[in-house]
Amino acid sequence: MDKRNKIVKNLIYLSIPTMLEQILSTLLQYVDTAMVGHLGEEATAAVSVTTTIGWLVGSLMNALGIALLSLMSQAVGRGDHGEIKKMASQAVYLVLGIGVLLGSISLILAPYIPVWMGAAESVQGPATTYFTIISLPMIFRAATLIFGATIRANLDTKTPMFVNLIANVINVVLDLFLIYGVGLGVTGAAIATAVTHIFAGSAMFIVFRRKKELHFSWKEAKLDTGVMKKISKIAIPSIGADLTATLGYVFFAGMVSGMGTTIFAAHSIAVEAETLFYIPGYGLRTATSAMTGVSIGEDNSKKLRTVMKASILMTVGLMAMSGIILYFVSYPLMRVFTSSVEVATLGAEMLKIVAFSEPFFGLMVVCQGLFYGMGRTKNVFFVEAFSMWGIRILFTYLVVNVWHLGLRQVWYCMIADNICKATLLAISLIIVWKKGKWRNGNRN
Repeated sequence: MDKRNKIVKNLIYLSIPTMLEQILSTLLQYVDTAMVGHLGEEATAAVSVTTTIGWLVGSLMNALGIALLSLMSQAVGRGDHGEIKKMASQAVYLVLGIGVLLGSISLILAPYIPVWMGAAESVQGPATTYFTIISLPMIFRAATLIFGATIRANLDTKTPMFVNLIANVINVVLDLFLIYGVGLGVTGAAIATAVTHIFAGSAMFIVFRRKKELHFSWKEAKLDTGVMKKISKIAIPSIGADLTATLGYVFFAGMVSGMGTTIFAAHSIAVEAETLFYIPGYGLRTATSAMTGVSIGEDNSKKLRTVMKASILMTVGLMAMSGIILYFVSYPLMRVFTSSVEVATLGAEMLKIVAFSEPFFGLMVVCQGLFYGMGRTKNVFFVEAFSMWGIRILFTYLVVNVWHLGLRQVWYCMIADNICKATLLAISLIIVWKKGKWRNGNRN
């Protein structure tokens, strides 16, 4: 019982900083969105229309972070310090490679993305400018995600929290100055975001190099194909899952944007508003992944079982409470982001609908975290591909283009997708556990 309590306490200890980080980050993002939102519906649309593409870019870098966290946390469990340092050196190559690649592609495609997303002509110009500016510091954005993952893999969730907290405060201060003080509007918001990425990436790199467990000699930091293959084995299915999901979000947002500026603004702001209520799930997911990896590295089935049970119960319980709160604060929350009563009323209606599905979202997220820690990213990929395209996209297409229904029915499709993912991932997790496929050598 004492060991079990200690494991639960460690899980809570690791998850609190990630929860606080996401709470503070989301609250500050709320301020950012609200400042743009009060410039008008077209300004909101200019920033929102490329959001899903931003998620896609971020998800590709995040997939590499997931692979590093899984492998490195398992090495921590084994006490293999040489392997930890070797993977840390490869993280530098990953940051440079993915940063340059995604940055270049984003800049080339920036003028076309708003058009592909179905944005109104008056929105396309500002949207292109916004996406171009935030794509310039892509290497720094990659550094924040990938170096941050290596730090968390060593069971340090506090330091990345402080880095991201300071970065978000800088973002809000710059937003106030550039959007309103200088009067740059959407362009000012983009510059503030770009500067924030530069600070966060630089600070995370400094922490990464100063951390004893991760420190390596530059002379010995050669490209290691063996380590890269291990990373690729986990990262590629994760990239596939994120690509599948984010491309789905792109199609999903594109279909909603075609329903009109007011509806799209209400949808985009409601999605943004809901992110605060995802925090318990995502906060626990990172801690769960790290502790799952350490448990596997130690080959400790009892510890892993405790981590699984505790993380699922905590996440689903917290997300249920989160959903109750969301239901009752939906309209005041929407009014924070927009001065339009019509947009706020429609968005609040969507938030009340989705509030009932928050526990399922929590179950989905924590199951993903367990699979990521195990390195079994194929499970997440197959579930994501089936549910996103077979449920959300298919039925949203029918709702919008065949049956010509409203935003409420579109959100029903989104909720059905989340419930399906949660159910399938939970079933997969039970099968993996009972067959003993969580152990090293049985990955994927």
